[in-house]
Amino acid sequence: MFAVDHVLVSDALLDAPFCCALSACKGGCCVEGDRGAPLLPEERAELERALPIVGPRLRKEAHEVIGREGVWEGNEREGYATTTIGGRECVFVVYRKGTAVCALQEAHLAGKLAWEKPISCHLYPIRVETYGEGESRVEVLNVETIEMCAPAIPHGRRLGVQLAEFLARPLERRYGAEWVARFRHALAERRRDVGIGPADDRPEAPTASAAARPLSTPAAER
Repeated sequence: MFAVDHVLVSDALLDAPFCCALSACKGGCCVEGDRGAPLLPEERAELERALPIVGPRLRKEAHEVIGREGVWEGNEREGYATTTIGGRECVFVVYRKGTAVCALQEAHLAGKLAWEKPISCHLYPIRVETYGEGESRVEVLNVETIEMCAPAIPHGRRLGVQLAEFLARPLERRYGAEWVARFRHALAERRRDVGIGPADDRPEAPTASAAARPLSTPAAER
């Protein structure tokens, strides 16, 4: 691992070709799992403010769950998450031609909603673990490896896209532009030190929004 300020970053990011291939995975990360999308405490209010805007996009089943349980669940000790339909997809999932996409992000891309979606969704497959509080707080960035994301690896390799660049915008959402600049510098140094990863003179990679489009993915993409 290497450190950027209070954040410890897994060496798995040194050489991690990755670009979401929605035509292959069908948005499975929004559906599979034993809980909804993890939420920061302040994101609960964002979901509640977004509901009147995205409500018309949501499915009947989602409205039934939201009517009973709301848009989030959990507590301070166990953490918060979006509610789900039948313990599977997030209530904000909608299906476009058989692919699960995020109604929140659709509304954001359409200019209807300023907030985009939970940061845990935007950063996936990076997972953030937090230890401690205040000045002693440390965050650890790890890469979650699951079978449904396997097509993203050869797709990223074909396009020359590394996970660190693919997720540059959500990383900036979480930590800010100055942190991302320090992260890129530390990443390049770590790659040189251990001899792992692509050369620094590679062309600038597409962003998380642009890179997935060669596979004809929906507009509201991860």
